[in-house]
Amino acid sequence: MVKRGSGSRPLRDDVDIVIPTIRSLGFLEDWRPFFEEYHLIIIQDGDPTRTITVPDGFDYELYNRDDINRILGPKASCISFKDSACRNFGFLVSRRKYIFTIDDDCFVAKDPSGNRINAVEQHVKNLSTPSTPFFFNTLYDPYREGADFVRGYPFSLREGVPTAVSHGLWLNIPDYDAPTQLVKPLDRNTRYVDAVMTIPKGSLFPMCGMNLAFDRELIGPAIYFGLMGEGLPISRYDDMWAGWCVKVVCDHLGLGVKTGLPYLWHSKASNPFVNLSKEYKGLFWQEEIIPFFQSLTLPKECTTAAQCYIELSKLTREKLGHIDPYFGTLADAMAIWIQAWEEFNPLPQKEVPSGHPS
Repeated sequence: MVKRGSGSRPLRDDVDIVIPTIRSLGFLEDWRPFFEEYHLIIIQDGDPTRTITVPDGFDYELYNRDDINRILGPKASCISFKDSACRNFGFLVSRRKYIFTIDDDCFVAKDPSGNRINAVEQHVKNLSTPSTPFFFNTLYDPYREGADFVRGYPFSLREGVPTAVSHGLWLNIPDYDAPTQLVKPLDRNTRYVDAVMTIPKGSLFPMCGMNLAFDRELIGPAIYFGLMGEGLPISRYDDMWAGWCVKVVCDHLGLGVKTGLPYLWHSKASNPFVNLSKEYKGLFWQEEIIPFFQSLTLPKECTTAAQCYIELSKLTREKLGHIDPYFGTLADAMAIWIQAWEEFNPLPQKEVPSGHPS
């Protein structure tokens, strides 16, 4: 049976899978039953002369740093080097509606009944059903089979809003920061919670990039993993930055962000001492960055994700530049990212109609 996506289109025509990597992709063998029908966009980080191998039978395109520099020219400065944020280039060159991005140390998880979880299919279910950011439903996602809106939920809000982001979770190695890794080195996540929920409007969240999907047509320009890695004073916050930005943009545009299912199996804990050297400035900076996002209001004139993101780049420079010169560099990269996005995606974005509480 062919799985269907938008309308009567096969699901494979609606999804690209973006994978950043520095190594050969043997992990794809575990995902073969679920990934083989989809198009993969592989972004090779690090040394571009190194040869990485992809198992036979997969439909893919592979880009290294030389390719990125050749294709983008001076705009390649907005794509991180020696950091998983290099995956941004895959978001840029995709031509499909949905992006699923995954790290190469993540494998297929099993539910409590022992069934292997089809992460792509669950992400698309999350994205193709509405979100409820304006009023929390205590049965979580009311659009899932077997659930509904509970007594007292306003009928005027039951239509929901389009879902822009689906944030999945992980079993085994939790996504801890370095200090937590150091004090809890043996922690493993064994709890499988069969739930999907909308993150309420006005609430930020820590977005992990290892199991993430989004609607490229709705929110693509605002999913930019922050410029980090070689030559920059911070790393391991690229996905956090993307999550804070995209949540503010979704709240402004009346779009939804879901978290919960699907799970995957995170196999490898990174070195906490190395992580601490990458994170330590971010651990301090986040105490100022998060209040910035919490208090931020975007102008009503911003009606597309790209317009919102340009405004965020200006505010980043204006409000965070006093912390460190890095934020000026980041603001420049955000603006260049939008220039590159519009060059690769020349069709005008549709404005998101405002029909819900603001």
